[in-house]
Amino acid sequence: MTDTDVIVIGGGAAGLFCAIEAGKRGRQVIVLEHADRVGKKIAISGGGRCNFTNLNTTPDNFISANPHFCKSALARYTPDDFISLVNKHGIPYHEKKLGQLFCDDSSQRIIEMLLTEAKEAGVEIRCGVNVRSVTPSSNLQASPRSRRRFSVRTGNATLASDSLVVATGGLSIAPLGATDFGYQLARQFGLAIREPRPALVPFTLLRETLRELSSLSGISLAAEVSFDGAKFRENILVTHRGLSGPAILQISSYWRPGHSVAIDLLPDYDVTELLREPKNRELTLANLLSQFLPHRFAVAWCALNYPSQPLRRYSPGELTGIAARLNNWEVAPSGTEGYKKAEVTAGGVATEELSSQTMAAKRVAGLYFIGEVVDVTGQLGGYNFQWAWASGYAAGQHA
Repeated sequence: MTDTDVIVIGGGAAGLFCAIEAGKRGRQVIVLEHADRVGKKIAISGGGRCNFTNLNTTPDNFISANPHFCKSALARYTPDDFISLVNKHGIPYHEKKLGQLFCDDSSQRIIEMLLTEAKEAGVEIRCGVNVRSVTPSSNLQASPRSRRRFSVRTGNATLASDSLVVATGGLSIAPLGATDFGYQLARQFGLAIREPRPALVPFTLLRETLRELSSLSGISLAAEVSFDGAKFRENILVTHRGLSGPAILQISSYWRPGHSVAIDLLPDYDVTELLREPKNRELTLANLLSQFLPHRFAVAWCALNYPSQPLRRYSPGELTGIAARLNNWEVAPSGTEGYKKAEVTAGGVATEELSSQTMAAKRVAGLYFIGEVVDVTGQLGGYNFQWAWASGYAAGQHA
């Protein structure tokens, strides 16, 4: 049996950061990662350049059954704190848009930084390790002198620790080997789970809508997408299966099956005025819309909503209806592309089970949950990485 102070299950962003912080406190830390190397999700993030934080991070950028839970961790480890670490390692970066910070070159630089920090903190990392079981020490026939709380059994070893940190992520990006291990472990210890669901994920569309739009695959346009009070103004992208792009990914985290999302195709214009301008009377609806939207999209939108004809042929009531539809085009997704394409998993370990200051389970001494496995989900744009750093830091000060 290997005896240690802290076992961290999961070698992603949150797990590595927690291990580093615990190691800095002089704790003996072992990280167990089931993949052949750590940081696989870091490696592919941001198109391979890692959108490692967002300058504009606030609690409002996160979704949770308890919107206040994330405040403590985010306040104690900020984007400026992580930027200082990036600067310490001489990693060049830039702001792409909306406060999103990316590496100038490769996301591998962030992984190398974390590995360097882990080595300096004395953290041991074991890859290719599958955890078979976790057992509270009270159930072990252990030596009386052993005071460790947990026994972790892998394929060929048993480890014992005082603290156990679960940083196994969610079910998103399934091809990287995502599992529900963290949720299973939480349930084993009697912790409640908020139902996990794919988030930051493309929509699929109903057959009728897809028939009109599928030939437009690859077309992108700026729009404002909203659902239940949440609004995002960025690009939407037509795909061969439905809709994607930043605005769609953002709203997908809020969307619920069976409901429609609203798309404002012309958020900067008084559409009623445009439709009634005398100079536009001889234009067809599709040709007018082509001045503001991609032509093929305008034609397809008309086929779905209003047959295109010269504007003078529409009645005043029809023009009012067209304007309303352009500013509030309701699209009913048939679903999403699921965990395979989801960037994160919403839901997870219920926040009422955890301390917001330490990320420790309230009813199980020495047990911590951090990162994506917790019911805290960031919006698109570096927020989920900031939650990984912040929650990892919080647990690392106590584990």
